[in-house]
Amino acid sequence: MASLSCQVHSTNLLNSKNANSRRKRLISCSAQPTQNNIKVVINGATKEIGKAAVVAVTKARGMEVAGAVDTCHIGEDIGKICGMEELLEIPIINDLTMILGSISQSKAAGVVVDFTDPSSVYDNVKQATAFGMKSIVYVPRIKLDTVAALSAFCEKASMGVLVAPTLSIGSILLQQAAISASFHYSNVEIVESRANANDLPSADANQIANNLSNLGQIYNREDPSTDVLGSSPRRWNSCTQHGPSRTSF
Repeated sequence: MASLSCQVHSTNLLNSKNANSRRKRLISCSAQPTQNNIKVVINGATKEIGKAAVVAVTKARGMEVAGAVDTCHIGEDIGKICGMEELLEIPIINDLTMILGSISQSKAAGVVVDFTDPSSVYDNVKQATAFGMKSIVYVPRIKLDTVAALSAFCEKASMGVLVAPTLSIGSILLQQAAISASFHYSNVEIVESRANANDLPSADANQIANNLSNLGQIYNREDPSTDVLGSSPRRWNSCTQHGPSRTSF
């Protein structure tokens, strides 16, 4: 596909009889190739974060929604599910391979954004890699073993994958603040609120604990009320107090 680019130039012409100059406009046109949009496949499209991704990609330059995959609302237009004013004419299907094959045949650049679950994310990335497409993964409570397996697989396949532990800017800033503060203290305790104690520790708390453990320091040596952080193996203790839930590392 090519676009037509036109420019207007002004040129002075000299009349030999009266030495008066006249200005003439010249228009030159040239065909230039257009940059193809990146095809984005949203896996887990009917989740709240999936719908937000569909809207964001639709509004972004240089990319477009090429497929919506999920196990519910099959056959419905993803634009309607997202509450958009105009339909995207993209039906929700539960076959990731079909969409990947279609994009691969068009030889367009594509990426899969995965919002599914820890049990299926590895196979999803393998499918995307088989069709030459990179993956972006945001799956809460994904296990470190799965991340390590994804890393090894993609390195062997020479294909990149981004595993995002969180999409919250506030959480990332908190992690950085915890690392900066940890150099000035010998005791560390992570406290968080959750409606259900079974949700403890959260993925964000795990990430903060892992970051601090990798600094090469040992915390809580002399505090018997909390667990040692930074040693191996690490001991975990979760308790629920009256009101907010609390987790000690």
